[in-house]
Amino acid sequence: MPNNKIAVIGDKDSVLAFKAIGVDVFNAKSYFDARETLIKLAREYSIIFVTEDIAETMTDTLARYKARPYPVVIPLPSVKGSSGFGMKGLSADVEKAIGSDILFNNNQKLKS
Repeated sequence: MPNNKIAVIGDKDSVLAFKAIGVDVFNAKSYFDARETLIKLAREYSIIFVTEDIAETMTDTLARYKARPYPVVIPLPSVKGSSGFGMKGLSADVEKAIGSDILFNNNQKLKS
């Protein structure tokens, strides 16, 4: 089981601020960089944040970790803003876990 280390993967501008609060940051310039970094980090980190723009390109890899307790892989907005990818995934996970959408009602549900 990984220790309590936290990492963030994304473009340089999006991840740099996390370094100031003690999070290990990893710059990924491409899908391949991000994928390889995630696979390596999964062995030693408990929580790994991935910027949404990168996470959207590697849904197959993220799905592999979704079924496991560790690491927890969480998409977060980049400096470009949010695409809604992270909230869509969170909403789907909550609905699957409890059988009901408690995050959004029908009027506020994110567009697919």
